[in-house]
Amino acid sequence: MVVAGVLALAGCGVSAERVPREVTPPQGPFPVGSPAPVTTESGTVLQRLCYVRDDTLVVVNRRGRIPPTAREQIKLLLDGPVKTERDDGLTSTLTGVNVVTDVRVTGGEATVAVGERLDGTGRNDEVLAVGQIVCTLTSRDDVDRVTFVQGGQRLGVPRADGSLSTGPLTADDYTAMISPR
Repeated sequence: MVVAGVLALAGCGVSAERVPREVTPPQGPFPVGSPAPVTTESGTVLQRLCYVRDDTLVVVNRRGRIPPTAREQIKLLLDGPVKTERDDGLTSTLTGVNVVTDVRVTGGEATVAVGERLDGTGRNDEVLAVGQIVCTLTSRDDVDRVTFVQGGQRLGVPRADGSLSTGPLTADDYTAMISPR
């Protein structure tokens, strides 16, 4: 009887597989632990975008096949959240407006050329628009700071604390506005 019980328990384990396979975790929300960012596409390259929910910044992770250029990443940001992200309550302060006219990356610094003034976004708080751009671009391996220009001149833009900066900004300037999800 004891031997039969031991054999029965030994057969209850998870058997080994010959080839590793990807396991998809169950969808949240989870009552305990840190919330996971939304993943909307499959692929091997992580693409981070920053959107808005309830006047806070929310980092969204998407997956793609190849790394996007800084310009492509800004285009994704300007296109706004995809349906599943919108269903999760995410919006953008930047959609429908030609805010960014160019992005250049040199020596770790992204220079963002702004066409229309950021206050043309229809939101009364342009700090969210700037935060979306800075947090999105500094998530890249090749960017650690962001400067805004208009007409070739540095542009004063707001930090999360309300102060204006014409110098390079980092994600740390917006940490207080980033939601854990």
